[in-house]
Amino acid sequence: MLHNISLIRNIGKFDSVDAGSGLNLQELALIYAENGRGKTTLASILRSLGNQESLPITQRRRLGGRGEPHVVITDSNANRAVFEDGSWNENIFSILVFDDHFVTDNIYAGTNVDSGHRQNLHELIIGAEGVALNASLQSIVQRIEQHNQVLRERGARITTQMRFGFSVDEFCELQNSDSIDVEIQEAERALSAAKKSAAISQRNEFTPIVIPDFDMEALGLLLSKILSNVETTALERVQNHLDELGDGSESWVAQGVNLTNERELDDCPFCQQELSGSQIITLYQSFFSREYLALKEEVTSALADLMTTHRTEVLAAFERNVRKLIEDRQFWAEFIQIPEVAIDTAVITQFWRNSFDAIQSLLSSKLESPLEVIAIGAEVRETINQYHLRRNALSDVNATYQEANHEIRRIKESSAASNIATLDADLNRLRAINSRYTDAVSELCNDYITETTLKAATEVERTEARQALDDYRNRVFPQYQEAINRYLVRFNAGYRLDNVSSVNNRGGSSCNYNVLIEDIAVPITSSNDTEPSFKTTLSSGDRNALALAFFFASIEMNPSREELIVIIDDPMTSLDDHRTLTTIQQIRELVPTVEQVIVLSHSKPFLCNLWTATQNMPPSTMKIIRSGSSSTLSNWDVRADSITEHDHNYALVTDFIENGNDENKRQVAVALRPMLEAFVRVTCPNMFPPGSLLGPFIGMCQQRENTSNQIFPEQKRIELRSLLDYANQFHHDTNPAWQTQIINDQELLDHARRTISFINL
Repeated sequence: MLHNISLIRNIGKFDSVDAGSGLNLQELALIYAENGRGKTTLASILRSLGNQESLPITQRRRLGGRGEPHVVITDSNANRAVFEDGSWNENIFSILVFDDHFVTDNIYAGTNVDSGHRQNLHELIIGAEGVALNASLQSIVQRIEQHNQVLRERGARITTQMRFGFSVDEFCELQNSDSIDVEIQEAERALSAAKKSAAISQRNEFTPIVIPDFDMEALGLLLSKILSNVETTALERVQNHLDELGDGSESWVAQGVNLTNERELDDCPFCQQELSGSQIITLYQSFFSREYLALKEEVTSALADLMTTHRTEVLAAFERNVRKLIEDRQFWAEFIQIPEVAIDTAVITQFWRNSFDAIQSLLSSKLESPLEVIAIGAEVRETINQYHLRRNALSDVNATYQEANHEIRRIKESSAASNIATLDADLNRLRAINSRYTDAVSELCNDYITETTLKAATEVERTEARQALDDYRNRVFPQYQEAINRYLVRFNAGYRLDNVSSVNNRGGSSCNYNVLIEDIAVPITSSNDTEPSFKTTLSSGDRNALALAFFFASIEMNPSREELIVIIDDPMTSLDDHRTLTTIQQIRELVPTVEQVIVLSHSKPFLCNLWTATQNMPPSTMKIIRSGSSSTLSNWDVRADSITEHDHNYALVTDFIENGNDENKRQVAVALRPMLEAFVRVTCPNMFPPGSLLGPFIGMCQQRENTSNQIFPEQKRIELRSLLDYANQFHHDTNPAWQTQIINDQELLDHARRTISFINL
């Protein structure tokens, strides 16, 4: 465990700071700093101590400083880790740091997840044991690459002229023959005779003429599809309003609604008026729902499928295939009875194009007005029906000519006594054997076969090493996915990870996964910018929650976590109140499982809340402050800086009583116990100091009833016990299922009123 930071010299904002030698670090240490004071520098120093890399320190050498960077950190056993002359003297700590570098190295950069992130994440997941297995596998793979290089060099010496069309491996495996010269002479005579075969053997059989279909059932369903979750009143009002706005209004209004939702705008971007009071905006948001966007996407997809399936190239290929069919029929008509080709390409093409244009127009109309039922007119149906009739007629033509192929095959077999290609291949094989067993070539082949045998042995090693790694990963990755999703649940994230798995490639193993949103898998990368992906579906807060989930899961899955020192730098960036509270709870649960936790932050309220939540430990605290033009370490009196949440809780509960806000029910339930604790702390400061629990306090009250030291009357003590029993249902330390505890509105209202009444007495 780190005991103190004895010296920081010539690094970032730190000129020569030894004040940390008198500030001891506990199992949980909290460090506060304003922006620009050196918090990130301190996190980089600790990261350098953990990975033994000098760059995080040397690249922060103090501008204008005299001398080289110098750091001394002491552990609880008085061992000193010293950074001097560009390196650490020894590696005595196992440190894992959560900061911007952890995120950008392992999870994502900005909004993108690239191959480097997936490779680093793979190593993070498999841990030290898996890294060792993977390193062993990569070493064997490298040996195979060396074998391949040798084989390429030796194979190049066996030229194509020597091999007569055989691959190097096939050539070297050829078996010798004692009568090879006689066999070659006989094969040459047979080939010469076969070359007089008729042109029949080279003529192709008939191939089917195929043109694409139009799925009228699917088209009809799509064109008649409307939204079922939009209220009739909202639908009528918005539709009337859109009719007043004119053609194209539905499209640009939908874009505007999406803009206000995505950017979380409170005011109109054009007139700056508040949107919260606008009834039509509320109706728009109901109207242009996710289902609406999904319907538009479905129509867009149908249009794209239509353009792909019925593209111009398909039409051109159809006409070309018909011409070829006519040519082939003219050739084979000399030998078999076969009807003339009766395919009117002009008529089929015209109905095809008319049908295509009509369907394209219908889908375009549906895309412009997704909520309207687009009817398929009788004229369009008749056009498509005519196309279907001619398409079905093609099937009959194909059947006729495919039946003729049986006769064609019979004629081919009977018209040629031998196969030229086969005879030519046989001759080349005999010439290759003759070449293979000349003295010079035989030596080349023997060298090649020797290296092939060595490579095969190495490949067996690779298979065994890969199996060992795969077995390990098959065990670890599902556990890791379960752990990550468990943390995402705690962070109240609206998504989960799916198919967290390892992928082998030439650049090394990497991790792949999907983001599962409403049971829809979203890939972490997409080659199509118009498709949803990691960077378009997750907010900044979601991405940070994912990074924290990966981080906490990596600690949980680390078999040596008891020896781990965890450094957490500003974990609550972009997190809402719930996720910030969850982060505090996770850090509190983390402390007993690892050797030490050090939390650094610019947020004083976050650290104060964490300090309050961990009074049973208790944590050590310090801050980084200005000292002239430099920074230094100083003791931090958290108690003086802590602000109570009582006023917030009081306002939350009274608002619920007066207005009945359903969205805040769980927050109201959670707030009841802190309000009772705050009241007792104020009214009974000597008997209920910070960190005390209400349960033991109520027991003390009962013991002192009817004595000179009575705290509360019996009735008030009973009421406090009743209120606490209810409030304890919504806290993790008294109810493991507190987050899913069912809340009855009337019951909560009753206890909220009683709590307000109790603390106002």
